[in-house]
Order: sequence, then C-alpha cells, then structure tokens
Amino acid sequence: MDPLGAPSKFVDIDTLPGWTDVYEAKQLDSHPNPVEKAQVDVRSPFPYRKDINEKIILWKGDVALLNCTAIVNTSNESLTDKNPVSESVFMHAGPDLRDELQKLKGCRTGEAKLTKGFNLAARFIIHTVGPKYKSRYRTAAESSLYSCYRNVLQLAKEQAMCSVGFCVINSLKRCYPLEDATHIALRTVRRFLEIHGETLEKVVFAVSELEEATYQKLLPLYFPRSLEEEIQSLPYLPADIGNAEGEPVVPERQIRITEKPGVPDDASDEEGLEADLSFIGSHAFARMEGDVDKQRRLILQGQLSEAALQKQHQRNYNRWLCQARAEDLSDIASLKALYQTGVDNFGRTVMVVVGRNIPVTLIDMEKALLYFIHVMDHIAVKEYVLVYFHTLTNDYNQLDSNFLKKLYDVVDAKYKRNLKALYFVHPTFRSKVSAWFFTTFTVSGLKDKIHYVESLQQLFTAIPPEQIDLPPFVLEYDARENGPYYSSYPPSPDL
Repeated sequence: MDPLGAPSKFVDIDTLPGWTDVYEAKQLDSHPNPVEKAQVDVRSPFPYRKDINEKIILWKGDVALLNCTAIVNTSNESLTDKNPVSESVFMHAGPDLRDELQKLKGCRTGEAKLTKGFNLAARFIIHTVGPKYKSRYRTAAESSLYSCYRNVLQLAKEQAMCSVGFCVINSLKRCYPLEDATHIALRTVRRFLEIHGETLEKVVFAVSELEEATYQKLLPLYFPRSLEEEIQSLPYLPADIGNAEGEPVVPERQIRITEKPGVPDDASDEEGLEADLSFIGSHAFARMEGDVDKQRRLILQGQLSEAALQKQHQRNYNRWLCQARAEDLSDIASLKALYQTGVDNFGRTVMVVVGRNIPVTLIDMEKALLYFIHVMDHIAVKEYVLVYFHTLTNDYNQLDSNFLKKLYDVVDAKYKRNLKALYFVHPTFRSKVSAWFFTTFTVSGLKDKIHYVESLQQLFTAIPPEQIDLPPFVLEYDARENGPYYSSYPPSPDL
C-alpha cells in the first residue's frame, strides 16, 4: 500500500493517451493532405475503424502497474516462471498470489487461467503460457501464441471485463521472434474487437523500451488511424494474415481429413462386425485422407464425395490466396480496373470493374486473377454487388471464357454465395450473346444475377450516384448516347 498522501505507483489507463490521440497530435503538426475517396482502389483487410482505434492504447511501462479490470501475466506451465513481467506481478500482488496459483495446478501452453489481483490495482490477473519457439515447429508455435491471446480475450469477454492490459506474451527466454509474435498479437486483438468489440472498452499493450519500436511500426497495419495510413500500410501486411479470427492459416501443412478412409462413399452400411466398428471413423486419425493423386483419380471417376471435393477446393483457393498476398501486384493495381466504391440501396458493398482498363493482350492474366482474389477476399465475406462497365471496350479488352471459367472455378464459395447482383453497363449485342452462352453452358447460378443496364439513369435506381465513382469516359459516353443525367430522376429499389 502507498503511504498516506504519497502518489500512487499505479497508472490509471484513463489517463493514458490513446492510439488515435497520438496520431491526431502528429497530424496537427504535419498538416498532411487527406486521401480522397476517389483515389482509393483497394482497401486493406484491416480497414480504418475509428471505433476500434479508440479502444487501443500503446504504453511503455510495467503491466503490473496498470489500473484496469485485468492484466496479463506470461509464465511457464507450472506458473512459476521468473521473467521480468512475472516477477513484477508477484512483487506487487503480494504473497497471496502464489498460494492461489498452487490451487490452479499449472496451465498448458496456449491456455489462460484467472486469479484475483490481490494487492494490484487490477481486479484480476489472467495467466497464460506462451510457446517455446523453434523454426522447424513454427506452425505449432504460431497456433499456440494465437491461442494465448484469443483465450485471454475470450476469458475477459466471459467475465464481462471492461479493460485488459496485455504484456508481450512471447518472453525473450522462449526465443519467439518479436516481430512475428507482434503480428499475431495485433491481428488477433483486431479480429476479436471486430466481432466482440462491444464487450471491451480498452485494450492496453504494455511494452518495454526494447519492444516499443516494433509495436509502433506494426500497429498501423492492423489499426490504421486514417484512410491515408490504411493505404500506406497495405503493402507491408504479411502474406498470412490469418482467418476471420486472426488464427494462422497454412494450407500446405494442414492434415487432410475425410470420413472412413478406404470405404467408398456410396457403400451401404452392413450389419454385424462393420456396424459394431462404425465408430472408427469418428476420431481424428481415422479421418485422414489418402494421397492427392488418388483423390484426383477418384474425381475423374466420379467417386469422390461432395464434401471431399469442397475441402480440396478450399485448400486450392487458400494456396491462391497466399500467393496473391505474397506477389507484387502493383502493375495490375495501377490499371484501376477493379476498385471498391460505396454501397447500393440495400447497404451492400459495390465493386467496380472497368473493362476498358484491362489490356488483356498486354498483361499477365494469372497476375490479374491473383489481384482479383487479393482485393475481393475480404469483400466477399459479406453481401456485395459488381458493376461491370463494358463502355467503349474493344477486342483488346475482351476477357475470354476460359479465363472467366478459371476464375469462377478458383474462387471460394463465399464469392458466389454473397454476390447479389452483377450490373452489366452499356452492353453490346455481341456481349449479351457471349454472356448468355457463358452463364447457360459454362457456369451455373450466375444468369439470374446479371442485369443489363443501358444507361446510368437506370444504374442509379439501384446504386445512388453519390455511392459510385464513375470513370470520366463512362459519363461522357452515357451523356452522348442517353443524354445528361438529372439528379431529380426518381430512385427505385429494383432495376
């Protein structure tokens, strides 16, 4: 306890500058030029969110001194580790903490356990065990470290905590590379706040002087404080940004799973011994698939189940996605042939494709496919619409059916499920015939989503004009062919 009248050694998190506050102070000094909406062609998978940024605090100091609902202590599996964080927590919490920890009987790597804060300003301490890092077991270490952060946050949510103070869980003695670990920490917290943001008011990253620079460098990638910072940070995101919850995804190293190996899916169940042993297909080892070559042979023979086909397709898409995030696609991005704009009358994201800006004969179409996946992967998780401007295209801009079929086959099921409309603007008779043949004989489920749009006035009945960025040549062409657009045109929810 502090002597009467002495200043408290503990730090109230409400007195600390937030992640957004630091940036706004810098902005006042530098007076940067804002990024206009029309300049933004590609959004980050971690877009600018002011509401999330206001919850984040980066603070150089001892996590044990934070006055918040809970602080995080990094330890070993017996909860007796002697690292700077743990030693400070034990010193300030008092001897009752050691007695309490003995009742927990340890903690496994990646798990999180809760105790009272005792003499700390924090009401609770969440104890977790980070992994020991070895390069040959990198995937396991990444998954364990993700589990540490995720389980701490989940425990905070279950206990209705308002604030959490994180130490850097990957301690030096466990040899985890600081930058790699920071990527996992930041994206896991970001994804959790996207989904469960209403449950936490503040998240503090308490770092040492050695760790501060790394956090300052990487925080803008996952918590950009402006549209400008989001766009500037995008090229520095790693190839693997995890799944929707931030969990590491390495498709090449995943175990392939299927029910009852060696038993054809159409085989009927028999009575007797086979029925008694039917439980064999229920555990993990018994569900491992056969080799990939055999899978391909079974596909050709029409014997592979629909579920197995879906799993194989997902693995294939994940490989494309990892390649898209690793590839330099700046030459394709510079074409401005694909970009995100506003929302339609139903609040769905609008993506624009400009046919005239695709020089099919001059670019690497595989890189174009990678760019499409890179841009669309996080868009397609929710309902969206596509607007394709066929305006003034020629033979050099025509996407052939083989490329479109490959794109349709490669992309994940969410692309097809969440695409609610495709507006085909300024079509020609030839393009309508080609689209009809493609949607009738080559792919399924797309024909009913295509709407042929002869004029911008017709398009604006579905998408308000202020919600879509139009290339100037499209406006000029439409004004010449259909007359100028008047804003008094009555909007309608349907085409």
